[in-house]
Amino acid sequence: MDWTRITLALQLLAVDPQGLKGLWLRARSSAVRDRVTAALSALPLPLVRLHPGIADDALYGGLDLSATLATGRQITTPGVLSQPAALVLTMAERVPPGLSARLAQALDGPRHCLIALDEAAEDGEGLPSALTDRLGLFLDLDGIAWSETDEIVMDADALSRARSLLAMVTLPADAAAALTRAAAELGIGSLRAPLLALAAARAHAALWGREVVEDADLRQAAELIYGHRALPLPESAPQDEAEPPPPDPGDDAPSESESQSQSIPEDMLIEAARAALPADLLAQLAAGRAARAAKGASGTGAERGGNRRGRPLPSRPGRLGSGARIDLVATLRAAAPWQPLRRKAAQSDAVLLVRTSDIRIKRFVETSDRVLIFAVDASGSSAFARLAEAKGAVELLLAAAYARRDHVALVAFRGTTAEVILPPTRSLVQTKRRLAGLPGGGGTPLAAGMRLALATATQARAHGLTPTIALLTDGRGNIALDGSANRALAEEDATRLARAIRATGMPSIVIDTANRPQPGLAAMARAMDAPYLALPRADARRLSGVLSAALGD
Repeated sequence: MDWTRITLALQLLAVDPQGLKGLWLRARSSAVRDRVTAALSALPLPLVRLHPGIADDALYGGLDLSATLATGRQITTPGVLSQPAALVLTMAERVPPGLSARLAQALDGPRHCLIALDEAAEDGEGLPSALTDRLGLFLDLDGIAWSETDEIVMDADALSRARSLLAMVTLPADAAAALTRAAAELGIGSLRAPLLALAAARAHAALWGREVVEDADLRQAAELIYGHRALPLPESAPQDEAEPPPPDPGDDAPSESESQSQSIPEDMLIEAARAALPADLLAQLAAGRAARAAKGASGTGAERGGNRRGRPLPSRPGRLGSGARIDLVATLRAAAPWQPLRRKAAQSDAVLLVRTSDIRIKRFVETSDRVLIFAVDASGSSAFARLAEAKGAVELLLAAAYARRDHVALVAFRGTTAEVILPPTRSLVQTKRRLAGLPGGGGTPLAAGMRLALATATQARAHGLTPTIALLTDGRGNIALDGSANRALAEEDATRLARAIRATGMPSIVIDTANRPQPGLAAMARAMDAPYLALPRADARRLSGVLSAALGD
């Protein structure tokens, strides 16, 4: 991203922060990001830092517990949303859904703007759509070296004049229609985008001292607002076929109003927006949307509620007992407003009167570790090659297991039985030791491998892990569960186990490693309600990448 465009975006935000709603700043903590955030001091709003774990009472205001108990009357404190402010959300990639909804509601009003500091490390991570749809500006500092930057100097007098002029800036009659059509051409479905582009165009005109928005202002607005929102367009017919026939020379000339309606060329706005796109941004955005929309594609384990440990949630009314833990502060907050009435009713001078209805119970949400269970077909003459691929994929996944808290297990099936070669582990050393010298050959007891994989997954779930089953095979099973070489019975057993895996709700995937895709495996994948991937001659890195994409990493 060009440093000049970054400076211009910050200047427009300083002119009209409420109109542009804020900035989505995607960058790791660095000196370059510090240089950008230092320029936020030019905003005409006070900067208020927010943490993803901020509580509702800090956001909206609440009871001042110590003052209420000391004075005997209810005393409240204002929240950060009580006054117009520029909200700086740190670690924005971790914002929970509840907080994103509250911030989105605050941005729908005319009082606040939001600076989201997104430190997402991988594709598919980042802000929820409720916030990205509302924030007008997007800056990505990835790949910008310190030597390519300069200190961002904001002219306070120029910004002050632009803010004074902003209310008098007018738009051409066809500006809104042109920006809306350009957004549609770029695949942008939200109507907020044209509204934000209009605000950006007015701010750009005011910054340059113009009272009427011109084509240059609209071009800059389309570039800044639409660039990160654009989607890949489907292939269409060649333009020479799509062009309308030339008008008949005998037709009447267009009227003055019709000429004015065509004064803003939409192609100019579309090309300006596309020119602002990084080379791989469209692919990254499409991958992120697909990962977030995929079933169970969170990239993490399951969330479980509890009252002992994990990420804290707002407390709820409840009763003591059954291991519940009382939230003392929340209980006192619930009881404090009623103290004058209770003292008067009870004719008591007690400092604090707490009743059962005041009890608040602590709640937590705990994210479990994930375990990826490879069920690998080790039968036939090519067993060694497939096992080598699976070993490589396991080792590649383990390399990032510490950061993602993933476990990996390996089940191999060959001959007439299946066995657990590697129990769930995150130890790379143990993995290499246990996988070394694994023999192969014989029939394909597919049903036995699926049954053992399901049992391993069930046992892992009982131990608090979130299992995922990845089945790698190059053909249909020919060994039944009873060990007999009966292909028809083996297929029935495999189909029955596929339905059993589906009934558990465990995410799974079927990977066909045969030289040609096998229709039987595709049918079994449908019975498992699992994705089917045909990967002939898959190497370890390709297999690891496909697994990560399919499972939502």
